[in-house]
Amino acid sequence: MKIGILTLGCPKNVADMENFKGILVRRGHQIVNDALIADLIVIDTCSFIEEAKKESIEEILNFCSLKEENPALKIIATGCLVQRYFNDLKAEIPELDGLIGVTSPMKLADLLERGTFFYFKQPVGVYDYIARESSSTYAYVKIGDGCDRNCAFCSIPSFKGRSKSRKMEDIVSEVQDLISSGTKEIILVSQDNTQYGKDFYGKQALPDLLEKLDDLKDGFWLRVMYLHPDHLSEEIIDAMASAKNVVKYFDIPVQSGSNKILKAMGRSKNREELVALFEKIRAKIPDAVLRTTIMIGFPGETLETFRETLNFIKEIRFNKLGGFVYSPEEGTPAHGEKITISKEKAQEFLEELLDEQDRISHELNQRFLKRKLKVLIEEKSGDFLIGRSWHFSPEIDGNVYIKGECRPGEFVEALITEVYENDLEGIVNEYT
Repeated sequence: MKIGILTLGCPKNVADMENFKGILVRRGHQIVNDALIADLIVIDTCSFIEEAKKESIEEILNFCSLKEENPALKIIATGCLVQRYFNDLKAEIPELDGLIGVTSPMKLADLLERGTFFYFKQPVGVYDYIARESSSTYAYVKIGDGCDRNCAFCSIPSFKGRSKSRKMEDIVSEVQDLISSGTKEIILVSQDNTQYGKDFYGKQALPDLLEKLDDLKDGFWLRVMYLHPDHLSEEIIDAMASAKNVVKYFDIPVQSGSNKILKAMGRSKNREELVALFEKIRAKIPDAVLRTTIMIGFPGETLETFRETLNFIKEIRFNKLGGFVYSPEEGTPAHGEKITISKEKAQEFLEELLDEQDRISHELNQRFLKRKLKVLIEEKSGDFLIGRSWHFSPEIDGNVYIKGECRPGEFVEALITEVYENDLEGIVNEYT
């Protein structure tokens, strides 16, 4: 079959679909980018927040409309939105030829080959590594799925289930194949990487996994995302600090800097404990990059709680920060709770927060001026090479724009000549 794939949502979906593509290619199917020549389109959906649900539905409808030009085309939706709203989608979008809930890449391929286009079961585990496709300089590798937390705003445990870890040897095999094929950066993802291994090994096994991956080869970047602050142990911090290939980049989503809101969200650590955590990381690793995520507008939010969060980010001085406005999610403890500020006011607060973060980021980026950085080149656009130093995670952070000659997929040493809120600019100094 000729199969088109659209991946929406988080990097965990990207990791799943890259494995799915690898299985399809191994079985003789062709991956196509043109829907008009495809036999079948698979849309991997997201349902984390309202905006993600809307995007998924819009894309489903857009692809269904292509049947006017390609009547034989079959459209299959899969993933998180389908797992949450299987019956609703089946009733309300009859143009869909299939709905397949959260399942493994192998199971998804099996179902499509059998012509079983409607499938819904509770997720039971994670998948074994078979094969995967990756044409990028970086690749997301999923080390687990599900979540044991019950944060009041989050619906993920209701359709992903409890935390489930992949076997360490499977992850090592996948990473080995990727770096052997030329991938320069491996990014470990799951709902909460700090929980890796607790089901299989009875402990936080992320340090052991990092040690095994670090021994595979020199000269690649290993990035760890999604570190829940409530479970980020000293052992994990030490493992990240000591591994030669692990970049010293800590993605720790705190959601709020107000004790009142943190408690209402069901978070364990309070503001003071969070401050201590970040101080500990910076004491151990002075050049560590700290990234967080902030949610504005959770029930109970007021001007006072927002100011507490704003003061919190001023105190910590995160290098990177992402933010979004709270949206009530069915089936969560916070659903139905009184919203205390309007969406418009929450958006105003968020913009103020992001403006302050831009100021902080610009100040922190001054340390790179006239310094030489190792940069992974990803593409060429006009007069510039576009890449990243290890301080920047792909897609969510900025870029390094460089003048000079180099091929995408190579590391270069760049002399930084300009710094901005999110990006850096420089010139090629030499190849590394």
